Amino acid sequence: MVSQQKRRAERTSQADWNERAHLCQTGVPRQEATSFEKPAQRHLKMDVLHQILRKENLSYAFKHVLSNKGSAGVDGIGTDQLKDHLQLHWPKVRESIEYGRYQPQAILGVSIPKRNGGARILGIPTTTDRMLQQAIHQVLSPMFEPEFSAFSYGFRPNKHAGQAILQSLSYINQGYQQIVNIDLKSFFDEVNHDHLMNLIKSKVTDPRVIRLIWRYLRSPMQFNGKLHKRRQGVPQGGPLSPLLSNIVLNELDQELERRGLRFVRYADDFSIFVKTPLAAHRVKRRITLFIEAKLHLKVNTKKSAICKPLNYEYLGYAFESSYLKGVRGHYQLVVSKASLTTLKYKIKMITRKTIPMSFDERIARLNLLMRGWLQYFKFASIQAKLKALDGWVRNRLRYCIWHHWKKPKRRVKNLIRLGVVPDMAWQWGHSRMGGWAVSCSPILGTTITLERLNQRGYLSFLDYYLKIR
Repeated sequence: MVSQQKRRAERTSQADWNERAHLCQTGVPRQEATSFEKPAQRHLKMDVLHQILRKENLSYAFKHVLSNKGSAGVDGIGTDQLKDHLQLHWPKVRESIEYGRYQPQAILGVSIPKRNGGARILGIPTTTDRMLQQAIHQVLSPMFEPEFSAFSYGFRPNKHAGQAILQSLSYINQGYQQIVNIDLKSFFDEVNHDHLMNLIKSKVTDPRVIRLIWRYLRSPMQFNGKLHKRRQGVPQGGPLSPLLSNIVLNELDQELERRGLRFVRYADDFSIFVKTPLAAHRVKRRITLFIEAKLHLKVNTKKSAICKPLNYEYLGYAFESSYLKGVRGHYQLVVSKASLTTLKYKIKMITRKTIPMSFDERIARLNLLMRGWLQYFKFASIQAKLKALDGWVRNRLRYCIWHHWKKPKRRVKNLIRLGVVPDMAWQWGHSRMGGWAVSCSPILGTTITLERLNQRGYLSFLDYYLKIR
C-alpha cells in the first residue's frame, strides 16, 4: 500500500515537472495547447499581427506614407502632421489593435474625372490608416506573392506596365493576333467582401488581422459631407487595395493558366491572345462565365470585344505594322491617339500664355512632364511624332515670350538685342499679326533659337527619347 502511494506521488511530481518544462519552453500550458492546437501552430497564428506591429515594419510604412505625400483624410491630418499625431495617440491605437478593438475611420470620397468621360470615386483613408494599411501590405505581400502569376504585372515588386506591353507585342508577333479584350465593370466597386476574405483566410489565420482587414473593407465613405455604407468593393486610394485586387484576380490568372491560354494582366486590365476567331469567341464566352460565376464580378459586355492588333490599345500603347520588307504580320509599338492628345493638353496647360508663371518655371515643369512621359513610352517607335511635337512646343514657348514682351516698344528693343536690324525690328514690333502667327514666323525662329532655349534649360522630347532608348 505504501509502495503504491509512493509510485503515485512520483508520477504526479513527474507530471508537474513536465508541465513546468513545457510552460517554460513554449509559454503555453500543455492542456491548453493539446486541447486546441499545437504550440507551433498557435505561435504562427499569432505571429502575423506581431510582424505587422514590429517597430521596423511600422517605421518603413511611416516613411512610405510620407514619401507618397497625398491628401488628408476625414480627420484633416496631413502627412506633415502625422508624426506629431502618432506621438500623442499611437500607444492607444496600438493597444486597441492588439485587443481587436481598433475601428478605422471613414474614407474620404473624391470624384476624379475619367479621360473617356464619367467619373471615378477615389477613397482616401486617414494618414494613420494609410500607415497601418501599408504595414499590413508589407507583411501580407510576401505571403501571397509566390502564388501570383508571372503574367500579372500590376502593383508587384520588380513588375511594371512596360513588361506587360512587351509581352503583348511578343504574343502578337508570334501569331496570336486574335485578341480577347474583356472589360471588368467597375471592378474596384464590385469586389465581393466574403469571397475576398475567404481567399485571405487561406494564408492568414490571425483572427485580429482578419478582423482588422474586414473593418477596413467595411469602413464607410464620406462623400459630399454624408456617410455611405459599403457592402462591397475595394476603395481605390488605400495602400492595401492593390494587393487585395491581385488576390481576387489571381484566381482568374490560375484559370487562364490551367486552360493553357496566353494572357497579360495589369491590375484589372487583361487581354487574352489566341490564333483563330473561333477560339477567341469560345474563350470570351467561357471566361466571362467564370468571372461572373466564380469571382462574383461583372463584365462590361459593351466594352468587351475581340479585335486585331491594328484596333488594339493597351495601357496607353497602340500597335501598327512595322512594314518590314518581306515580313508579314509583324507589329511595332506606338503611342495611342488618346495618350498623345492627353500629352498635348498637359503641354498646353503649362505653356498657356495667360498663366502667371515665369519662363524658367515653365521650362522646369515641361521637362518634368517630358521625362515622366517618355520613361513610360520609351518602348514605342515615335521619332517622327516627337520631331513634330518639339517644333510645336518651341513655338508655344516663343509665343509665351512674345506675349510677355507685351508693348511694341519693348518688342522692338528685345528684337534689336537679339540681332534684328532696327527697321525690321520696328516692323515686327508693330505688326498687326496675331501672337501665334508671329511665334511661327521666321523672325522668332531665327532669334529665339534652339540654342538659346537650351541655355535656359529646355530639353527636346526627341533628344531625351534617343538618349534613354
